[in-house]
Amino acid sequence: MLDLQTEKKIFDLGYKYVAGVDEAGRGPLAGPVVAACVVIGPDFKIDSDELKMVADSKKLSAKKRELLFKIIKEKVLAVEISVVGHEVIDKINILQASLLAMRKSIEACKIQPDFILIDGNQMIPKLHITQKTVISGDSFVFCIAAASIIAKVSRDYLITELDKKYPEYQFAKHKGYGTKLHLEKLLEFGPCEIHRKSFRPVKDLL
Repeated sequence: MLDLQTEKKIFDLGYKYVAGVDEAGRGPLAGPVVAACVVIGPDFKIDSDELKMVADSKKLSAKKRELLFKIIKEKVLAVEISVVGHEVIDKINILQASLLAMRKSIEACKIQPDFILIDGNQMIPKLHITQKTVISGDSFVFCIAAASIIAKVSRDYLITELDKKYPEYQFAKHKGYGTKLHLEKLLEFGPCEIHRKSFRPVKDLL
């Protein structure tokens, strides 16, 4: 069950600002990876019904994610996203690109956290802030779940905009993931500019 217990324990240690970070877009065959950083303070409050709504973005409908996107931005101290494009993903690999996006989202925050909670098991390199990884953190840590929602909604918006430039691939429907529809379009038209050339089956078609 998702709650604020992890953050409260950190505040009890004397930390002032806690941030959750997560990314969206590690798996797709096209488009960027987007990371989000959500910062809260020890006085953070959220309605219990709203808290119950917050969950891992993958488990929520698009409509509910968009509603929570607005609620989160209104309630927390700071929100920042960072986008790392397909060219960088192909150059440094998706794991390093995801960690880079997370670090950039933290560094861009108008309120700098002094403790970072990261979804997964990978620490963020070159980040001189205390950090802790939390496996499946987007399922039970509020600020990580909030970051997952911000990242997912932001990436969906970006890829929907890219759909206007590359309508034949129907990116707005599959968001770049390797669905049956996307694979059919990829075979029909071949890779486009925003496809990840290091990902199979894209690189097999080059």
